[in-house]
Amino acid sequence: MASLTYELTLAGLAVGSAAALTGIGLVVTYRATGALNLAHGAVAMICAYVLRQLVVVEGWPLPLGALVTLLVVAPGIGVVLDRAVFRPLAHRGANPAQALVASIGVFVLLVGTAVLLWGPGARDDAPVLLGDDPWAQLGAVVALACLVGAVTRWTRFGRELRAVIDNRPLAVLSGIDADRVAAAGWAFGSFTAGLTGVLLAPYVRLDPYGMPLLVLEVVAVAVIARMRSLPVAVVAALAIGVAQAQLTRLHPEGWAGPLLQAVGANLFVVALLVSALVLPGIGGKGRDALPPPVRSEPLPGGVWLVVGVLFLLPLGFAGPDLHTAIQVPALSVILLSLVVVAGRGGQIALGQAAYAGLGALFTALLAAGGVPTLPALGLAVPLVAGVGLLTGWPAIRRHGLALALVTLATGVAVSRFVLTQPYATAGLSLGRPAGFTDDRAFYALELLVLAGCLALVAALRRGRTGRALAALRDHEPGAEAAGVAVPGLKLLAFVLGAALAALGGGLLGMGLRAFDPEAYDPVRGLLWFAAVLVLGADSLLTPLAAAALLTTLDAGPHAGAAAAALGLLAALTARVPPLTTLLPGARPGGRGRRRGGRPPTPDDVVPSAGTAAVHPPSGADGAAPPAGGPAPPAPGGAAGPGGRPRPTGSRTRPRAAAPATAPALPGVAPAPRLRADAVTLTYPGGVTALDGVTLDLAPSRVTALVGPNGAGKSTLFDCLAGTLRPRRGSITLDGTDITDRSAPARTRLGIARTFQRLAVFPSLTVEENVRLGEEQGHVRRDPAAVERSLRLLGLAGPVRHETAAGLPTGTLRRVELARALAGQPHTLLLDEPAAGLDAAETAALARILAALAADGLTVLVVEHDPDLVAGIAHTVHTMEGGRIVS
Repeated sequence: MASLTYELTLAGLAVGSAAALTGIGLVVTYRATGALNLAHGAVAMICAYVLRQLVVVEGWPLPLGALVTLLVVAPGIGVVLDRAVFRPLAHRGANPAQALVASIGVFVLLVGTAVLLWGPGARDDAPVLLGDDPWAQLGAVVALACLVGAVTRWTRFGRELRAVIDNRPLAVLSGIDADRVAAAGWAFGSFTAGLTGVLLAPYVRLDPYGMPLLVLEVVAVAVIARMRSLPVAVVAALAIGVAQAQLTRLHPEGWAGPLLQAVGANLFVVALLVSALVLPGIGGKGRDALPPPVRSEPLPGGVWLVVGVLFLLPLGFAGPDLHTAIQVPALSVILLSLVVVAGRGGQIALGQAAYAGLGALFTALLAAGGVPTLPALGLAVPLVAGVGLLTGWPAIRRHGLALALVTLATGVAVSRFVLTQPYATAGLSLGRPAGFTDDRAFYALELLVLAGCLALVAALRRGRTGRALAALRDHEPGAEAAGVAVPGLKLLAFVLGAALAALGGGLLGMGLRAFDPEAYDPVRGLLWFAAVLVLGADSLLTPLAAAALLTTLDAGPHAGAAAAALGLLAALTARVPPLTTLLPGARPGGRGRRRGGRPPTPDDVVPSAGTAAVHPPSGADGAAPPAGGPAPPAPGGAAGPGGRPRPTGSRTRPRAAAPATAPALPGVAPAPRLRADAVTLTYPGGVTALDGVTLDLAPSRVTALVGPNGAGKSTLFDCLAGTLRPRRGSITLDGTDITDRSAPARTRLGIARTFQRLAVFPSLTVEENVRLGEEQGHVRRDPAAVERSLRLLGLAGPVRHETAAGLPTGTLRRVELARALAGQPHTLLLDEPAAGLDAAETAALARILAALAADGLTVLVVEHDPDLVAGIAHTVHTMEGGRIVS
């Protein structure tokens, strides 16, 4: 027994050493560049193939082949990736999600290249570099980790690396060549990938698909190390490797025995799933989501007519065998799920292949149990949707890179523990429904299903849910502030995506007349994701074109051509626009953009001085408030830009035009009172941002918060809006504690906000931005509120049909304010609303805010413009050091 334990420990150390090398490379690359390199496993596979080519095929001596592979080829790949792919992204200010997409593109490109050069088959004659002694491998890992630690701690390059990690812009200003540091990081990361590949190749299946995925699984050790600590990564890799080896001695019996054995044999997959779900995410919120796609005008009907004819051609001109064509509609439905989740929802979903495989598996199981094939597919779809609900629920709170790892781990886990296990799939077959056994009949059925799915997704994209999904994709905090229930919406996208993938997966299995786990391999899921992003993630034409391209190229004589082509385009995603935007009539810009290219002028967006308020409601045509209601004051006396008397210090001064307690309009209830009571908030690290702050906001008054940067103004603002939760104290609305209410819940209670940094949704038009506020806000289902808000802010002209992307800052500020007002709130929180506005726009803003307060709104303004504050504020509070000092 002791001998067996020792032998298993040695085996585990060998596996753990290779995993530790991967962890070291990923951590160093991430620290030097900020990019999570999912192509690490593909680089390892290429280097293993190169060493085999040099030693086995060309007859080079092993030491020479190893030196060329590890010291020339591997670092060279890293330098090429830096110069051609990731450095341009960094110079363009791309977010981490775009770098992640590029790394997925590199992964797919290298896999396709390997298939083209060496074929898809496995090789079992890879040369052994360090022999069978795991202690030699462990020694190499420890030595490499110590070398990296010494270089980063005691050398000039290490100091530069740490400076770039801490603050890249400041490091560049200090004279450090950040590009050189990044290139060194990529070269070293590729070297460790190459070393991992040549060490693993003799002991695992060397093929273009298996090895990259195997190495990708051990990303878990870098996640456990929070992408920072080399010792943690090494220890975690060795511990998981030894534990996985020791678990092989267990042979549990019963129905769960095979599953437990599969878990024990794939412990790195379990570690990746758990670490991605439980540990603090390596990604943030907002900047690491997929960027909004370039909005194009709707495709002309002629394009869809041509597409329809092309899809119908196999029925009339193809021979009796439609084996290739029959896969296209089914794959189109699978890819349509990515249009919903990634294209419209902006979520990095890398596990759709798993849901497609489960759809085929459940259909086959139900059919084997006696259920007719077509009803079996109908039952499988909601079952997989339930799986999507279960797997999506813990994932929806993750963002960006962490979400990508969760979905990837889910896809790999389903493949490893279910789809490829004999206990679940042994002896399964999958036939076609009665009456559709002929290729033509089944192809016609697939086309009907595809048409229905396209119609469903088109309706979703055009409606209220589609606008909310686009808002979630474009600016998640802004969507929350607009009242969008973000967690529920994300869950809806994941569930709908799982259902569509299951439907397509079941159809694909029926078309092939077999359940083939390799058709739903996680690597294929990455290829599908890359294809959808390359062609245009938010276009309904994309799944059709991608499915036809993938199926046709894979059926040709050059296997891997589709992966290589799509991978190259995905790797160059920062330079190459989505291909569907290059079609005739798909000109970027969106509905209603001016043909002459003239940018909006101030006349399009600046309201006149006599514009009426939107709250409380006025006439449906945007006319002035009814007689007897307060009106905007006329300028006079010592006034600011908005014509309001200037306050002195923090003292409250009465207004002739807008008294401290303005009379309510007939039929309008007094606005509730928002209050912060002894609010304290401390950030991690012990920094106290708010220290016992009490603030009372009254209706019909404009309250201003001023103070230096870092005084706590925006933090207090976020606590009032629900973005942050105070550690102590409470937020009340008319005496009701709302401290634990989320930002969307507070929006629906009537508390609207704007952001210091613009929170508009660039892929939506101006009118759609405003309509979203009405649909999700305090008073919903009042379409007239949209028109009133547009009129109030001077957006009712042609500019209403412009997409928000590219509009001037002044226009976008008004769009954001109009969206907040469209929900008819009683309290309006404005965070530096005049930032980026010129004098005329600031004066117009002052008039609008004065009119809103006069109509009974509670207004809080955080602002640095003293003239604006003096012109509109009834009360001014000064904050310093997290306290209100006056």
